[in-house]
Amino acid sequence: MVELSESDSRTLLRRLRDTLATEGDGQDRLNHITQIIADSMGTEVCSIYLFRDPETLELCATEGLKAEAVHHTRMRLGEGLVGRVARSGRPINSADAPSEPGFRYMPETGEEIYSSFVGVPIQRVGEKLGVLVVQSKDERSFSDDELYGLEVVAMVLAEMTELGAFTGGENSEIGATHRFPVMFRGATGQEGAAEGRVWLHEPRVVVTNPVAEDPEAEAARLEEAITELRGKIDEMLASPTLIDKDQRQVLETFKMLAASKGWKRRMLEDITAGLSAEAAVEKEQNAARDRMRKAPDPYLRERLNDLDDLSNRLLRQLTGQGSDTGAEMPENPVLVARNIGPAELLDYDRKLKGVVLEEGSVGSHAAIVTRALSIPLVIHAGRITAEALNGDPILVDGDQGVVHLRPEESVAHAFRDKIAMQAEAQKRYASLRDQPAMDKSGQTVSLMMNAGLMADLPSLKGSGADGVGLFRTELQFLTRTKVPRRNELVQLYKRVMDAADGKRVNFRTLDIGSDKVVPYMKPQDEPNPAMGWRALRVGLDKPGILRMQLQALLRAADGRPTSIMFPFIALPEEFYAARDTLLRVRDREAQMGRPVPEELRIGAMLETPSLGFAPDSFYRDCDFISIGGNDLKQFFFAADRENERVRRRYDTLDGSFLNFLERIIARCAVSDTQLSFCGEDAGRPIESLTFAALGIRTLSMRPASIGPVKHLIRRADLGELRQVIQQARNAGQSSVRPAVTSYLAHL
Repeated sequence: MVELSESDSRTLLRRLRDTLATEGDGQDRLNHITQIIADSMGTEVCSIYLFRDPETLELCATEGLKAEAVHHTRMRLGEGLVGRVARSGRPINSADAPSEPGFRYMPETGEEIYSSFVGVPIQRVGEKLGVLVVQSKDERSFSDDELYGLEVVAMVLAEMTELGAFTGGENSEIGATHRFPVMFRGATGQEGAAEGRVWLHEPRVVVTNPVAEDPEAEAARLEEAITELRGKIDEMLASPTLIDKDQRQVLETFKMLAASKGWKRRMLEDITAGLSAEAAVEKEQNAARDRMRKAPDPYLRERLNDLDDLSNRLLRQLTGQGSDTGAEMPENPVLVARNIGPAELLDYDRKLKGVVLEEGSVGSHAAIVTRALSIPLVIHAGRITAEALNGDPILVDGDQGVVHLRPEESVAHAFRDKIAMQAEAQKRYASLRDQPAMDKSGQTVSLMMNAGLMADLPSLKGSGADGVGLFRTELQFLTRTKVPRRNELVQLYKRVMDAADGKRVNFRTLDIGSDKVVPYMKPQDEPNPAMGWRALRVGLDKPGILRMQLQALLRAADGRPTSIMFPFIALPEEFYAARDTLLRVRDREAQMGRPVPEELRIGAMLETPSLGFAPDSFYRDCDFISIGGNDLKQFFFAADRENERVRRRYDTLDGSFLNFLERIIARCAVSDTQLSFCGEDAGRPIESLTFAALGIRTLSMRPASIGPVKHLIRRADLGELRQVIQQARNAGQSSVRPAVTSYLAHL
């Protein structure tokens, strides 16, 4: 094998660039590229394997192996040495390939005469595209310089793949990006369905010039961009508006990394080898992401993540492809992002038809905001930011947690039928807006709505809700870089009560922690945050914030009836401590001559099974109890609602869970304590009807669910359904869902 000098490396890269510019289809280019690499490297074999689908690699071009094997030889991810390179994202360099663990002999290729093997991944910013392989008859390990040369070539191949250089021809689907229909199966963050066009929150940077002619000019461009980037970081650090400690810490880390000599040296070495400044930055970014993936230390992973973000900033500076690309937001935009903060999401206001995230969680900031905006959200849609382009048609099925990007017409047609049916149903439900949720026997269920933004309140009248069963107060804390001022909260809460126009609003005090971490509080890095320092536990440990919020609520009421409930209580003592704080705040307000509510209702959210076994005195001392179904269900079944493997395994209508609910219903009846059910299941018609039949007479849900739930209650007889449920349980059925569904089918 021939050692490549710096000039040889640049010559090879120029030949690859010239191939990119030639006429012909993608297969011709691939064939020519393998010939060029084998010739330049002095090896008998060069092969390019690309992903046909996320789990399958296909031999797409070769110089040296049998031509008939091209587009016929395939392997699964992890299979053989090529599959191992693809899975791990790390090179394999072996003098005796057949003796390597996991070696797979493929007789159709004729590779049995070749001993030496080097495989390097073809990847772009964490996205796996394929594997580049060279082989030789001689038994020898390739040098570090040779391996580095192949990695540089693989980098250029990744950029060529992104630019569509290998599409077209008989096997045009191989290596093609941004062209074909793709389905992403994620998880439901917020229910609903939407059709629209992709709007990328952070458009991906496309390197159109991976190879450069003049290394000195590229090095100068890189130096200039780094100097400019450092200047911008210094400006932000000197800004008087930067008062957030965590934000300052991130910028200080950026400043330190931007001054790293090793970081710059590695990129300058890549430029010397023939890469453009942009391609050198992206190569270093790929390396950082690979190291980040393997790092066991959380602190090191965080620093590598900072380096990844810094590389992104430098790339945007070099290419001019900033977040503001000049592109116009399409009609019916669907936001696509890796992740997004609540303030950024709220900046889009109500323009968005839907949101799709690669990360996120069902309790995250984004999920809370999308619920408030009543737009569908799909989370955990892996790789969608790498595949989607601004303006691509997209279908978001929040009910199923599925996204169709560039859908086939048959899929789009069926999806539009679904949306049309939902719209028609909503029209029918609108006619029930002013009608009570009364069953055939005359029993009435109060249907309340959940809210968290002022923007929600117009839905109060339009949905026919009897009031606000849950107003989430944390959104005003999550969307700011510092604790909101008391007067700001007073004005907000006052506007909420004014908009409710006398209807009841249950204000839930600050529910942060777990995956709802405010920017100005240091993350606790807890092993199990859902069961950690969150909600009322934070309020009791930081009484100043709790008192400030309670003062704001009482002052906003200005003497009007007020309902306040405390979240995530595990022991009665926590409720009593919070209630005492509220009563002391009320008495202090009265002493200062301020009006206090003529009626102050103090409630608790029952979200932990322990409260089901609290003393009778606790139930008597609560003015009302709201079952927080989302948390209660995950703790009852010990099934993390963020984990798709287990969260769908357990049915809300399971007999054991209903037994537990009946225990709470009975205890509230004895103490004459008003009981409601709040959560996702309250807005699902079958579940809500079952809860009502068991005796829960207040349900709180998203506004869009009130119509379907009311429609079903008005068709049913809750007494009859109660008997059906009891018969199913007496018969030993583990879940009453089949029995309830059968009953409804005969209405």
